[in-house]
Amino acid sequence: MKRIKSISKCLLAIFMIVAGTMHFVNPEFFLKIVPPYLPLHRELVLVSGICEILLGILLLIPKCSPLAAWGIIALLIAVFPANVYLYQHQDILPASPFIHLLRLPLQGVFILWTYWHTNLVIRQE
Repeated sequence: MKRIKSISKCLLAIFMIVAGTMHFVNPEFFLKIVPPYLPLHRELVLVSGICEILLGILLLIPKCSPLAAWGIIALLIAVFPANVYLYQHQDILPASPFIHLLRLPLQGVFILWTYWHTNLVIRQE
């Protein structure tokens, strides 16, 4: 089980680092999904990208890993309004309505996946 958790943590870290990097590679996409009621769209996109990259890296450092996991959970909750906005404005990203709907609970799956790395999960032995 320890090996599976290590692989899972590496995959999550890679996902976060790649996702954060995409904020700089393709900021236009992320700017489109920032809800209009939020201020400083460009700054929010860049800061969230930096946070994703840093938290992904910190997840790989054993002493920092649990705190990084909590940071990722907080970030996933913070960016959830962008997913809702994207669902409400599906023309931003052409896909089937089902795919757009699936993105919403998928955020919960990512939160649960990350929670496994907070070290608060009850261990069954």
